[in-house]
Amino acid sequence: MRRREFIGLLGCTAAQSLVRPPSGLAQTAPKIFRIGHINSAPQLVLTSPLGKVLEKSFQQRGYTLGKNLVLELRGAAGQVDALPGLVQELVDAKVDLILATGYPPAVLAKLTGLPTVVTHGAGDPVATKLVQSWSRPSGNVTGISDNAAELSTKRLQLLKETAPAIRRVAMLWNKDDLAMTLRYDAAAKAAQGLGVSVQPLGVREPNDFDEAFGAMTRDKPDAILMVADALTILNRKRVYEFAAAHRLPAIYEVDFFVADGGLMSYGPDIAECFERAVALADRILKGAKPGELPFEQPTRYKFAINAKTAKALGLEIPQSVIARADQVIE
Repeated sequence: MRRREFIGLLGCTAAQSLVRPPSGLAQTAPKIFRIGHINSAPQLVLTSPLGKVLEKSFQQRGYTLGKNLVLELRGAAGQVDALPGLVQELVDAKVDLILATGYPPAVLAKLTGLPTVVTHGAGDPVATKLVQSWSRPSGNVTGISDNAAELSTKRLQLLKETAPAIRRVAMLWNKDDLAMTLRYDAAAKAAQGLGVSVQPLGVREPNDFDEAFGAMTRDKPDAILMVADALTILNRKRVYEFAAAHRLPAIYEVDFFVADGGLMSYGPDIAECFERAVALADRILKGAKPGELPFEQPTRYKFAINAKTAKALGLEIPQSVIARADQVIE
């Protein structure tokens, strides 16, 4: 090979090596998915039981924190006025999708136009006009809902079986939350069908609980049913204390109420709700349109009893009721 040709070949090879990227850089960087979660209660913590369910559910579908997943978590801690600003923070963080827990967060998430998946707690999405229909929601919202009428009937039946003398039930709910008001309505209709009268005690803020307790002191009910949302959850221990002081059996909607002192609860398994919400989110991230994904109902429900609370109330729960419990706290 002549010297001039050899030098030309070297130059061409060098030029090609400059143009061609190193093999390690030729691969496309993985897409980073940013998921927001918003609720009216305190911000979800990843080390909490539900936080672990959320992270694990994403991981099972190929999303790993620190690699291809970023979770933007926000919570209003009961301050509903803070929700718009928190939702705007998710928009500014350029999230791909919002997971919303509860009705007010779901409404605000919907207004952003971003794909939104309701984890639970937003009531009947059609009755609240969150979506057009269960089977074809349309718009940008889908998620997990529940059958309030069926669940309310079941809760009241469990109260009646536990304390057959019950004739009148006080119902506590957040009447500033449309979804919770509709859930109360369903519970009131269920009570009527079971021959139980209702003492309606709607609250809007923490101070209203004192008025509700005063009403129950003046006109004592036989039992209490509390509808769960951020307001009632944050004030739940006051309800436990009142029920204990007045020896009133009470039923709640979620099992963690029983774990920290409530008498009994019946409702959807919230862990399953999160798992299924993540499954819907995964489908959306892979190209599905939320408006074409039907709203789903939970398939797992949990009945929990706190035997220690029952004993403190002087209440003997029938064995037929205990036998049906998924969890009995001694």
